[in-house]
Amino acid sequence: MTLDIHVQRLATTGTTLVGSLRVNVPRGVIHTVMGASGSGKSSLLAAICGTLGESLTFDGSITLNGQRIDHLPTERRQVGILFQEDLLFAHMTVRENLLFAVPAGPVVAREARVTQGLQDLEMSDFAQADPATLSGGQRARVALMRALLADPQALLLDEPFSKLDAALRTRMRQFVFDLVRKRQIPVLMVTHDESDVADPAHVTHL
Repeated sequence: MTLDIHVQRLATTGTTLVGSLRVNVPRGVIHTVMGASGSGKSSLLAAICGTLGESLTFDGSITLNGQRIDHLPTERRQVGILFQEDLLFAHMTVRENLLFAVPAGPVVAREARVTQGLQDLEMSDFAQADPATLSGGQRARVALMRALLADPQALLLDEPFSKLDAALRTRMRQFVFDLVRKRQIPVLMVTHDESDVADPAHVTHL
């Protein structure tokens, strides 16, 4: 699995945000894109997952596992994304939040995947918990697992650690990196914090 990004121009009305950019992310690699606020980091992720607003234009190509996906609707791109906010569904339990992401199939198999996901999170006792009762770190972990249970072929991280305190940020960063490497999918992360970099050999500056 490889994510190839070729940006000729990513722009808003009259202003180029990102131009002449090429990034290749092999499976199991966490590639970091760094830049100041307003440099186009989040817009780049939106171009990849297909959520650009009408005021933004993208010229280039996005290829996943050798197939162009930039012309596909968002739901067919098989690209997951984890935002700064966890965006858990408040009216669902932790288990229901995770089950929502599991692709259609036999009920027993879907439930088994949720059970395994909770075990990977070390949160088996929280299956029926209200997300509002969880700590910030627990919510972030559930959000990550929900993204992974959707079976993405690539994962985007939009400054997912920025709202966590320093100690929790360090633990959560390691948890995320270990889990996505285990899944062996390409990961593109945008951040403004150098301490978030997973591999100094895989960094792009905007």
